[in-house]
Amino acid sequence: MLGPSNAIARAAARRALLARVPMTMLRPASNAARTATASAKASSPAATATAGAHARRMGTSSRRSQGLSPESENPIPPKISDEDVKAAPVMTAAPLEDAEYHELADEYLENILAKFEDLQDQRPEVDVEFSAGVLTLTFPPNGTYVINKQPPNKQIWLSSPTTGPKRYDWVIIGDGQGEKEGTASGDWVYLRDGSSLSELIREELNVDVTAA
Repeated sequence: MLGPSNAIARAAARRALLARVPMTMLRPASNAARTATASAKASSPAATATAGAHARRMGTSSRRSQGLSPESENPIPPKISDEDVKAAPVMTAAPLEDAEYHELADEYLENILAKFEDLQDQRPEVDVEFSAGVLTLTFPPNGTYVINKQPPNKQIWLSSPTTGPKRYDWVIIGDGQGEKEGTASGDWVYLRDGSSLSELIREELNVDVTAA
């Protein structure tokens, strides 16, 4: 156990030691010092990387929210009026009996034959023949067209030197819902694009086979 003299001596030694320590080391850090320390931490590479990652996450989240908007995911379809629906022709092959098919096909091909025979008076180089259901038309400078009946399919087939082969079905045009009774008409139509054989002849040969 220390005596009174030793305790007094040790206390005096501690006071002397404290007297040599600068007072700034014993005071709490000032506001300026704390601000400087925080700035140093914020400008460190680790802090910069963390802030950049957070900004990227925010930007990605914003873009995702934009992509999920009703306007971008589900655009409003254009409105189709009842008039547009009614105006669209019905394009399906009409059911024909064998006799009906032969009557319609022969009448059509004979009409084409008559039109181009009349044209031969003005253009002797044009040649047209119709035999056994096959119409062969030589029309310079285009080349030779072959138009023939195809009874098993109840179609008329075309081989054009300009647009190639096509198959035409007899279609009743205008015989749809909302049409007036008796206003429907028929034509030989290429179902893939809705064009008729008469239109092709008019466009490629400049001859209207539907005219009286």
